[in-house]
Amino acid sequence: MTDLLELARRLDTAQTSRQATPSLADTHELTIEDAYRIQETLLAERQSRGEHVVGVKLGFTSKAKMVQMGVTEVIVGRVTDAMRVHDGDFVRLDGFLHPRAEPEIAYRISRAVDADDPTVDIESCVDAVAPAIEIIDSRYADFRFTHTDVVADNASAAGFVIGQWRRMQDVANRAVRFQPAGAAEVVGSTSAILGNPVRALHALLAVCRTRGIPISAGHVVLAGAATAAVPLTAGTTRCDIAGLGSVSLTGRV
Repeated sequence: MTDLLELARRLDTAQTSRQATPSLADTHELTIEDAYRIQETLLAERQSRGEHVVGVKLGFTSKAKMVQMGVTEVIVGRVTDAMRVHDGDFVRLDGFLHPRAEPEIAYRISRAVDADDPTVDIESCVDAVAPAIEIIDSRYADFRFTHTDVVADNASAAGFVIGQWRRMQDVANRAVRFQPAGAAEVVGSTSAILGNPVRALHALLAVCRTRGIPISAGHVVLAGAATAAVPLTAGTTRCDIAGLGSVSLTGRV
C-alpha cells in the first residue's frame, strides 16, 4: 500500500508541476485493482486541496481502442469541479502537459444510482443529455502508457465543457462535426461510442459495481469519444452534434 501511495503522489506531482513522469509499468507490476486504488488515492489528493467530484468519465469506449490496448472492459475515471470549463470560455493551455480534445456525449444523473441493486435501471436515473468536449492529458512522458497506467492516472481526465442540457433522448447514430482550433474539421458519429452512447451507461454501471465507484445525483457522465482525440491548441475548438446543439472552448497560451 505504501508503494501505491507513492505512485499516486508521483502522478499528482506530475499533474501539478506539469512535469511528465515515466510509465509506472516500467518499474511496477500493477494489477487493475492496484490501478484503481492508485486512482482513488490520487482523487483523495485532489479533494484535500478542496476539489469536489462532480461526475465520472469513461475511456476505451471504441472497439478500435479496446483492441489497441488489449482490453474488453471500459475504464472509468472521476471529474472534479476544478476540471470544469464553461461553454465558450477560455482555458489556459499552460495548465496541461500535452492536452488533447475529444467530442463526447454527456449525461446528467438525476438520482443516485444504487450499484449494489442488481435490478437498478441506470437509464431511468438520467434526466438530460448534452454535447460535450473532454480534455484529456496523460501525465506520462511521451504519451506512453499501459492499460493499468491510464487507469491509475484517472483515465487521463483533465477538463470538460458541456453544452445546453436537453431532456433525455435517444442519441444513437447522431452526426458529429468536430472543429479543432487550427486544424481540419473531423466528422464522426455517436455510434463510435460502443455502437450507441446509452450502452456506455450500462458499461459504467458494471465497472462502478465492481470497483465501488459511486454515481450520485447531479453527477455528469462523459460517455466517451465520438472521434479520435486531437491536440488542443490556441484558438476555438467546437463540437456540433445533430439534434443536440453545439459546445465550444477556446485555448489560450
